[in-house]
Amino acid sequence: MAHFILSAFADEISPDPLEQIKVLEASKVKFIEFRSIYQTNVLDLSDTQISDFKKLLDQHGFGLSAIGSPIGKIKADQPFEPHLIRFQRAIHLCGVFGIKNIRIFSYYLPEGDQWPKWKDEVFRRMEKKVELAKSAGVVLLHENEHGIYGDSPDRVHELLSRFSCDHFHAAFDPANYVFCGYEPWEGWLKARDYTTHFHVKDWVANEKHGCLAGTGGGMIPKIIADVQARGYTGFATLEPHLLGGGPTGGNTGPELFPKAIEAFRAIVTKAGATYA
Repeated sequence: MAHFILSAFADEISPDPLEQIKVLEASKVKFIEFRSIYQTNVLDLSDTQISDFKKLLDQHGFGLSAIGSPIGKIKADQPFEPHLIRFQRAIHLCGVFGIKNIRIFSYYLPEGDQWPKWKDEVFRRMEKKVELAKSAGVVLLHENEHGIYGDSPDRVHELLSRFSCDHFHAAFDPANYVFCGYEPWEGWLKARDYTTHFHVKDWVANEKHGCLAGTGGGMIPKIIADVQARGYTGFATLEPHLLGGGPTGGNTGPELFPKAIEAFRAIVTKAGATYA
């Protein structure tokens, strides 16, 4: 039987961490995928802000499912060393919060170019990060984001199979495949053996914002039924984008976010899986 531990990109609720926690507490969700607070990215927060946020989490009995970093969200021709310093910050924060997961991406295509020209550079950068992840004992979760090297089912599989190890897995996002014009089921079949993390977001093709899980083209009920058959245990992080979304995050709001949670819970229950 599959078991999902629910988490949330809580910055979609509000920039205020206390409001984030209050809304999630009311919905009985006790984990956050830490992307931002106060409209500041997790990697740009001061040590004091990080310390204060950790105290708030501890006070309310919350944990983190991952550092929702933007690592890999630069063009493949932009300088790598400064980005690597930011990656080291993400590793450091894993230690601060006592977690292992870091969400990452696989670089944007330089304008006017094609991927074959930049594949070797993308792989060089990914290899370096996987080496550092192994040394630090953290786990990199690659999200199939729009516009990056790993946005198509084939290229995602290429990355996952090339760097397959205990420190590099997939964060599967069905809505991103819909947004990019790919078949989510194909994406799932090519990533499922490497998937240890889910982002719960659904989408109707050509729309400007997300929709409740199960009401778009993400084939979430079918995928979750397959997940149930495979006995998955791990996080499922709500990232609904119900009021909009973009490269740096999304917006759902405190009124709609609980509805997104319940829509996914209904799918999980129907599939015969459990959640916490």
